[in-house]
Parts: sequence; C-alpha cells; structure tokens
Amino acid sequence: MVVSLAECPARQVPSGVPTVIPSGVFVTINQALGGNYTVTVNGNMMRVDGTDAAALGLEAEDIQFEDRGDEQVHQDQIEQALRTIFDPEIPINLLDLGLVYGIDIDAHKVNIRMTLTAPTCGMGPVLISDVKYRVAKVPNVESVEVELVFDPPWSRDMMTEEAQLEAGLFF
Repeated sequence: MVVSLAECPARQVPSGVPTVIPSGVFVTINQALGGNYTVTVNGNMMRVDGTDAAALGLEAEDIQFEDRGDEQVHQDQIEQALRTIFDPEIPINLLDLGLVYGIDIDAHKVNIRMTLTAPTCGMGPVLISDVKYRVAKVPNVESVEVELVFDPPWSRDMMTEEAQLEAGLFF
C-alpha cells in the first residue's frame, strides 16, 4: 500500500473512464506489470499508466530494444513489446492471452489485428493506445495501426497453455 504523493491520472477498470486519484489517499497496488499499475482506491479498481506512476511514488518500467543495424523491423521485437502490455484485470500479457490475431510488417509500418476479451470492454481504447505506444518503440518502426476485430470471438482456448495455467483455467 502507498499514499499518493500528488494527483494522479487513472482509468477505472473495466469501464476505462478517466479519473484522478487525489493526493494523500491510500492506494493498494494489485498488479505492477509492463510498467503500468492496476490499483485499488476506496474499493475501486483503476489502471495507472507508468508515465504517471511518480505521483504514487512508483517508477515505470523502461522498455528498450536493441537496434540491430539492418534498418529492418523485426517480428520478435514486436512480440516482445506486446508481451509488456497486460490486461488490467488479468495478470497476463496480450499475446499470451490470445488477443493478438495478426502482425503484419510492411517496410517500417506495423499493422496489428487484435481483439478484446469482451466486445464491450471499456479498456479497449487504453489497450490499443498501449499497443501503438509500445510497438512504436521498436527500432525502425515508423507507424503502427491497430485494427480491432471480433471475428472470431475471443475465448479462453486462444490463450497459451502457460497463460491458462497462470489464470487457473487449465484442467
């Protein structure tokens, strides 16, 4: 548990509605993955972007990638970036959750097709923003487009076996 040091922007989970955590309140850290934080404040779950974590006295994870010097965009680095983005309610990254349906690289442009665990997930815009931001950190990426698709609908069978074990769904 920490006490907020200053007002801190956050998003309510699962609605995604922007809010502000006031200065001087107790904050329980539920999840600290990928440089972002899922917290509880007065019984309400919220997501704090790592760039705002200093207001809570926390620090963000700084993701960096090696520039291989060949001026190419590498699929493995894009996948590495996607593995730093976690569902705010489930401590599993987007790739292992099976939310990424496809990654297409066209020179220096990356197109990602992804879905959400539920079509009405209010955190969708936040996750899409995270994907664009983090994939753009990969060397030689000049633009990132994300297409949100719901066909086929996501199901737990799309998760890796490791993710299913992590979530307690594999039996």
